Amino acid sequence: MSSIKWIEAKDYEDLSKKACDIFVEQLQNKPNSVIGLATGSTPIGLYKELVQQYHSGNVSFKDVVSFNLDEYVGIDPNNEASYHYFMNHHLFKHVDIQKENVHIPEGHSSDLETACRTYEQQIKEAGGIDLQVLGIGVNGHIGFNEPGTPFDSLTHIVELTQSTIEANQKYFEKPEDMPRKAITMGIQSILNAKKIILLISGETKQEAYDRLRTGIITEDLPASALHQHPDVTVIYTGVK
Repeated sequence: MSSIKWIEAKDYEDLSKKACDIFVEQLQNKPNSVIGLATGSTPIGLYKELVQQYHSGNVSFKDVVSFNLDEYVGIDPNNEASYHYFMNHHLFKHVDIQKENVHIPEGHSSDLETACRTYEQQIKEAGGIDLQVLGIGVNGHIGFNEPGTPFDSLTHIVELTQSTIEANQKYFEKPEDMPRKAITMGIQSILNAKKIILLISGETKQEAYDRLRTGIITEDLPASALHQHPDVTVIYTGVK
């Protein structure tokens, strides 16, 4: 029996506010929370709301430790299409998070296998993730865990599918600049979080949403692993 809590938002702004409320409550209850962060277009509104909450004095990030879900392989952290740049631009440079407390997979590492193992160890040493934010791909991926990824996977290197490449290459000047590989937290890494919020926005996510709502758990739909977690909230808008 799935324990997912489903919350329908009026629109994207409402979705972002509802997610922000959960986030702020987490940080107010535990100021040194370990948070897992996602990139892509869906969580941008959440980060904007969090920056406003910070400037209003309602929340502080000074004791927060963060871990991002993923990063492209072979891309410089200063590249505007990197997730290092994305997080700095949308959240980190606007709040009081300590630089040494920010963790993003080292896609530019010369030893990617070691970088994956180190990342898992860092999460463990931080005490595990208290609150993990997720988006969902058109094919149901979470992080960059594509269909067929084993549910017991930890941080690993992935070959991106064509649908993911097509969805993300708009962020690059030329299609050929789009990386073909990424480092991502695995599905088990995600499920190890104590609490999870999944944000779903827009009609392009309709099929993934419909499949998730059936409750059928299959590695063909990576997000369906969330039905096995005891504390998941799905906030959705723009799907029927």
